[in-house]
Amino acid sequence: MAFPFQALPGFRDFAPRERSLCTYLFEAWSRVAGRYGFSEYEAPILESAELYLKKSGGELGQQLFRFEDQGGRDIVLRPELTASLARIVGEQQRDYPKPLKWFEIGRCFRYEKPQKGRLREFYQFNADILGEASPAADAELAALAIDVMLELGFRPGEFVVRLSDRAVWREFCQNNNIAPDQLDAFLQVVDKLERDKPEVADQKFAEFGLTRQTVCDYAANPGNASPAIRAVLLDLKQRGLDHLVEVDLSIVRGLAYYSGVVFEIFDTARSMRAIAGGGRYDGLLSILSEGSLDMPATGFAMGDAVIANLIAETPVALGKLQAWRQLQRTCDVFVVVAEESRRPEALRLISNLRNAGIRTDFPLTPTKINKQFKAADATLARFAIVVGNEFPELKVKILSSRTETSIAPNADPVDFIQRLLDAPDGPLLT
Repeated sequence: MAFPFQALPGFRDFAPRERSLCTYLFEAWSRVAGRYGFSEYEAPILESAELYLKKSGGELGQQLFRFEDQGGRDIVLRPELTASLARIVGEQQRDYPKPLKWFEIGRCFRYEKPQKGRLREFYQFNADILGEASPAADAELAALAIDVMLELGFRPGEFVVRLSDRAVWREFCQNNNIAPDQLDAFLQVVDKLERDKPEVADQKFAEFGLTRQTVCDYAANPGNASPAIRAVLLDLKQRGLDHLVEVDLSIVRGLAYYSGVVFEIFDTARSMRAIAGGGRYDGLLSILSEGSLDMPATGFAMGDAVIANLIAETPVALGKLQAWRQLQRTCDVFVVVAEESRRPEALRLISNLRNAGIRTDFPLTPTKINKQFKAADATLARFAIVVGNEFPELKVKILSSRTETSIAPNADPVDFIQRLLDAPDGPLLT
């Protein structure tokens, strides 16, 4: 009979195998961010609703987990991290040299229909550069995003960075007599250009006096690329990464605070939604601070749901994850209690091993020896120490090769095991 309670729709349980995937992603994200000189920060999961309503735009306002707390405050579970970051920077930016290069890995929440790659609760990697207006900052983030994909095992040709600039569309609107206060509404239609049926898009663009074909022709013309786009492309070319990028002006991002260069990463088969996305949001800090702080900013985010799906569908990336999992051990040494009367000595040995920083496990209750060795295999331990009638002599089983050595009664078992663990070319059997 099934257990009567289940996780809520769009939320997940993380049993050890699922949690190990999170660990794998978190380590890769942190590793690449560290190589790029980014510092980690953390924002609270609960925020003022006003913070995320002030300049979000698009669908985000309707996707908030929003409620009144016991103090009567209007609060939300954060739907993304950019506004929270802007608040922190607004409060503390004087304490840090510019530009700020910060990243966070944390949970976000959106009340929307759960589907492939889109959940109501998800982990998100955010990387942002604040205090630098140059396209070099946008290129730095695009390069970081590319290196994250390569770090996870995706190969060139399996993904593409689609690069655009909202400034291009502001100019387009000016040239086509679209009022500035209609810009956000117009860009919402452009943002759905690929997802809407042609007749639906035509109907939406007709409200602005345009046709879908006119907009598509403009977006497809590489001559409409802005100077900022060209600067980013040149920067990435000098890094040897330009072959992974294409100009696609139909990318505008859905949130209203984006102001300039934007980009999204897709698998080349277009089998799922965007893997990552972001861009420049120069005016956000000024808006949130009501004009007291004006600082250029740019950033991007990558969620765990889409990237996990893509890893599962990409052989090399999946193989890299599986190889990593094989190296993850819950312990280094499993102590087999072969003679129950020797359990006191086994417990002292276990404590000494653990105190030395060696991950050690053992059977909590009397257990048949063959079951103990199966338990040792399940933990992926490298060695099993057998405590039996021969004590203080100890047998050591090298579990990968099923070979055996022993620890003499006058030897220090902790030092012996540590030397085995440190041996670069396999166990030392002498």
